Amino acid sequence: QLSRHLYSSTSLAPPPLSSPRRVVVTGLGLLTPLGCGVGTTWKHLIEGKCGIRAVTTEDLKMNAFDKETLTLTFDQLTSKVAAIVPCGTAPGEFNEDLWFNAKDHRSIARFISYALCAADEALKDAKWAPTDQEQKERTGVSIGGGTGSISDILDAAQMICEKRIRRLSPFFIPRILINMASGHVSMKYGFQGPNHAAVTACATGAHSIGDAMRMVQFGDADVMVAGGTESSIDALSIAGFCK
Repeated sequence: QLSRHLYSSTSLAPPPLSSPRRVVVTGLGLLTPLGCGVGTTWKHLIEGKCGIRAVTTEDLKMNAFDKETLTLTFDQLTSKVAAIVPCGTAPGEFNEDLWFNAKDHRSIARFISYALCAADEALKDAKWAPTDQEQKERTGVSIGGGTGSISDILDAAQMICEKRIRRLSPFFIPRILINMASGHVSMKYGFQGPNHAAVTACATGAHSIGDAMRMVQFGDADVMVAGGTESSIDALSIAGFCK
């Protein structure tokens, strides 16, 4: 009796699942080297603009190092170009004071602030701001990253070399964990559904969207905020990719 419910006598294959739900994209958010926002990025893309520029010593994010070490590191890099998100207060630029440098953002690294900025645009585009408890429980987040905040790890390592480990920030771990991007998005908006963070290098964004799609298809959530975030323009990351 039980076996007939699980599989037929001629096959061990399980019975087919019910058809998954149709999934649609309802909102978009982008923060790219071509600009902040979907409109800015698309406009610059179709105009043929390039988001790659020369790297400066400030881009290396070596705040904990002396000037001599900074200069030597910069000189030894075999590549000095990168695709960097434009920062500033002008339209189409990423406002660091709003998303990154605020006093209450001490536990937020740059890659996390990028995710918050893009998620905010996507949610506004989708007009999704649930206040109902059930809707919050049925809304999840799937945002991954590749490396997290390497610059924070580099600064922490320098503290060990200088025997200043007691000055390590209590926010060090929350700043470097990949899953904190999805965590901060869910906390900001009160989403209580699945919270997921893929770590699959350059495929992270695609995997995060694919995982989110399956969660909606099979009923784990009704709405998912999905994508990928990265901020790997720093001395150690550039040196590593130069090899």
